Amino acid sequence: MEIRIARPDEYAEAGALTASVFLADGLVGPDSPYLDELNDGERRAKEADLLVAVDGAGRLVGSVTFVLPGSGYAELASPGEAEFRMLVVDPSARGHGVGAMLVRECVRRAQAAGAHTIRLSTGDAMTLAYRIYAGLGFRRTPERDWEPTPEFRLRTHALDLTATYCDQCGRPLADGGHLPCARAATLDPPRWCARCRRRMVVQVTPTGWTARCVEHGTRRD
Repeated sequence: MEIRIARPDEYAEAGALTASVFLADGLVGPDSPYLDELNDGERRAKEADLLVAVDGAGRLVGSVTFVLPGSGYAELASPGEAEFRMLVVDPSARGHGVGAMLVRECVRRAQAAGAHTIRLSTGDAMTLAYRIYAGLGFRRTPERDWEPTPEFRLRTHALDLTATYCDQCGRPLADGGHLPCARAATLDPPRWCARCRRRMVVQVTPTGWTARCVEHGTRRD
């Protein structure tokens, strides 16, 4: 599987794949004005990084748009951050890690750009995508949730690019498989320093928690 920037002759195909997957998965309706934006691979390639996944037979089977602050596609990223949008995998190619490979390439690009955080939004129906993100160490950021249109709320998630280890289980984030940790993090304070893997001193109070690493300081909720 090759993950790379889309070529000009692939812009239309990447756009069509994005729109068709969003439709098939029930993420948009057939009359949604958002379909035009999903279809417009050429504009995404000009204003952001349009990435594609191409299999060994040369077939385009996935796409994602990587975005830095200042782009017309930036919805969440502040200075020092990055984000990605419109992650899709052809249904015939699912179950082979294509989505995770596309996300990892976005993470790599964010790190190369010097970003300290990478962000994304999901809708309630994006359960498969959420498993990918959580497994790679992304955490919910409900304080950044937003509504692109009235009564349609998007959930946001972020990955701390300064982190090396999962703050729930202590294993390297690069190992993957952190979906249970992401679920636990919605209820429990962190237990491990994500930067040095030290066990943190945790105190829980009626109003929140603190978790202190002797080297990297204290986190609070």
